[in-house]
Amino acid sequence: MIHGKNIKCAEGYTAFVPSSLPPPLEWNKTTLKGLSDADRNIGRLAQVGSQLPNPHLLIRTFVRQEAVLSSRIEGTQTSFSELMSNEAGASTEQDKQDLKEVENYIVALEYGMERVQSLPISSRLIRELHEKLMQGVRGDFATPGEFRKSQNWIGVAGCTLQNATYVPPPPNLVIECMGALETFFHESDLPPLLTVGLAHQQFEAIHPFLDGNGRVGRLLIILYLIEKEILPSPILYLSAFFEATRQEYYDRLLAVTKSGKWNEWLQYFLNGVARLSDDAMKRIHRLLNLNQQWKDQFPNQSDANAIQLIDQLLANPFVTAKSFSKKTGVAFTTAQRAIDKLVDEKILTQTTDAKRNKLYCAKEILAIVDEKFLLTKF
Repeated sequence: MIHGKNIKCAEGYTAFVPSSLPPPLEWNKTTLKGLSDADRNIGRLAQVGSQLPNPHLLIRTFVRQEAVLSSRIEGTQTSFSELMSNEAGASTEQDKQDLKEVENYIVALEYGMERVQSLPISSRLIRELHEKLMQGVRGDFATPGEFRKSQNWIGVAGCTLQNATYVPPPPNLVIECMGALETFFHESDLPPLLTVGLAHQQFEAIHPFLDGNGRVGRLLIILYLIEKEILPSPILYLSAFFEATRQEYYDRLLAVTKSGKWNEWLQYFLNGVARLSDDAMKRIHRLLNLNQQWKDQFPNQSDANAIQLIDQLLANPFVTAKSFSKKTGVAFTTAQRAIDKLVDEKILTQTTDAKRNKLYCAKEILAIVDEKFLLTKF
């Protein structure tokens, strides 16, 4: 049974209007086990995150990986290594518009992290996130920061409203639907993971913007978990699961609006939280072990700059002498000597043939962070 209604619009097309949350749910064993596994693993990840010796370093890396993967679901081609080398000051052949879209995601997430300290998830915050996300990119036509005033739809390229896969609520009902969603965010007495899982599907069903709905919807997941203090920081890059299971992600969302399959959606969502929490914990431990292993190679007090550089590589595995000098305030020549020491120890590898502004990479860190998420049995 669908959780909503199909309405015939004056222009002749049919649109779906979801009912307010929460829907009627059947608490079967599969859903309850999924919630238990997800709660346990995200709790363990939160504990690891709260004990990080330099949390801002790894958080920076994880935020950027989430930005790359969430944007990739929407069709951008920018890779993690291209984003990070660009931030280190190296030129890239990557489409500048793609790069800008990923950078905007980072800006929106960091803005949201600051904002939820004083403003809970709300229509206002959602519009602010959209404005940050869409400013100056290809979606700029989509009125950044404003709910849509025209009808949109989802389907294969070239389809119309009459044969679209899914048509969300007509524009005159968007504000009402978003108001009901905001109320659910504030008043839900369900476990937080169930609340945000239900809310994510509902947001995508409303599709309140002309563009950027998928990315804003995924931003809201991590921001809600931070707001509710389920996570201390954005170290859960859930987009890796959605990207690895992209067709199932779309199918599960659509099955709710078509057939009311909420339990199946929640089982999928909770499975993703459990798997990615476990994956993130393992990567964090591997990165910290590698970091310590490298530091042990520099026992002398005179190696302070090399030690500092090793830490900075957790935030970005790419570095130039100029970027390290700017970040730490040491002289360019001092920065280059620290880099040279790490090259000698085979921690860094020069990646370009440039004579000026040489780019170096800690390939072992890059391999851990950028390693593809594998859908092994959990």
